[in-house]
Amino acid sequence: MSKTAAANSSPENQQPPEQPTRPVIFFDGVCGLCDHFVNFIMARDHNRRFLFAPLQGTTAGKLLNLPDDATFDSVVFWDAGKTFQKSSAVVRIFYKLGGFWRVLGALLWVIPRPLRDVGYRLVARWRYRLFGKKEVCRMPKPDERERFLD
Repeated sequence: MSKTAAANSSPENQQPPEQPTRPVIFFDGVCGLCDHFVNFIMARDHNRRFLFAPLQGTTAGKLLNLPDDATFDSVVFWDAGKTFQKSSAVVRIFYKLGGFWRVLGALLWVIPRPLRDVGYRLVARWRYRLFGKKEVCRMPKPDERERFLD
């Protein structure tokens, strides 16, 4: 190996994976409720603030450092290198949407996180039974593709 090749392969010369410039909503790609949530957010995100990616995808694996045995029972909100899960993710998503949704996010934030997360866990436990489970991850429609990372 040449000196140049050795220098370019050293750890200090390797670039970290590229990070998105907009907040990312990670969701369970096979969950019917999660699919409805993504559609709900997309319909109200008129300024196209958010990007979307399934938790089962490569972007989630890289940005969130998910273990191989990860369970996908929580929406994850990634914003500028910070991650939020469960009810905290939902609250921050609503807050970032703006308008009425910002007010709703602020009101939900007043509820202590342990209480919010109890409600979140109940919904997460029953979501497949109530909203169904798909065989494959959600595929974006042609007009949505620019907003999906995987």
